[in-house]
Amino acid sequence: MPRTDITAKTNKLICDFAGGAVKHRFRFGGGRGQALPKAVGMKGGINPFVVDATAGLGRDAFLLASLGATVTLIERSPEMHQLLASGMERARKSGGDVADVINRMTLLHGDAKDLLSTLSPEVVLVDPMHPTRKKSALVKNEMRLIREIVGTDEDSVELMAKALATASKRVVLKWPLRADPMEGIGSPSHQITGKSTRFDVFMVG
Repeated sequence: MPRTDITAKTNKLICDFAGGAVKHRFRFGGGRGQALPKAVGMKGGINPFVVDATAGLGRDAFLLASLGATVTLIERSPEMHQLLASGMERARKSGGDVADVINRMTLLHGDAKDLLSTLSPEVVLVDPMHPTRKKSALVKNEMRLIREIVGTDEDSVELMAKALATASKRVVLKWPLRADPMEGIGSPSHQITGKSTRFDVFMVG
C-alpha cells in the first residue's frame, strides 16, 4: 500500500485518551469488575506489570493503567505507533488524572517477539489482528481502517509462544467470543467472556 494511502487512513483514526468514549469509560466504567482487569488478575489490590504486546490505539492499556497497573505498550506498525505516541502526548499535556494514567504507560516501537524477553513482564496481553470476517458489515469502520494499516497478524501463534515463555504470572489472549481456540498453544486455564469478546487466560510460572 502506498504511504500516501496509509497516511490518509491514519488521519481518519482518533487516538484520544482525554475525551470521547475512552474518557467516559475512565469516569464511569465498571472498575476492576470489568472482564479485562479480571483476566489480568487485578483483584485484591494487585497492580501487575503488564505488557500489551499488540497495542493498537492503546485503549486496553489505558484501562489497565487507569486502575493502577503499570503498562508497557508495544506497537510495531510505524504509523500506529506514531498515532499512539501523539495521543499519549496530548493526554499527558492535558494534565489532571488522565495525565497520571498516561504516566503509568510506556510506549515502545518494535516487534513484541523481540522485545518481550527484555521486559520481564508479570502479565502479557495479546490481541491479534484477526482476518476479515465474512460479514464485513459487522466490522466497525475504525477496525477496518486499523486492519488496512497494520494487516493481519500472521505470526500470532509465535507471539503467543513467546509470551508464554516470558510472562511470570499469566498470558491473556483477547479473542472473538465465538472463534475457535488459537491452534498450537494448548488450552487456557480459564476464560472470561464479554458480549463479543472473550479473554483466554493462561496461568504460567
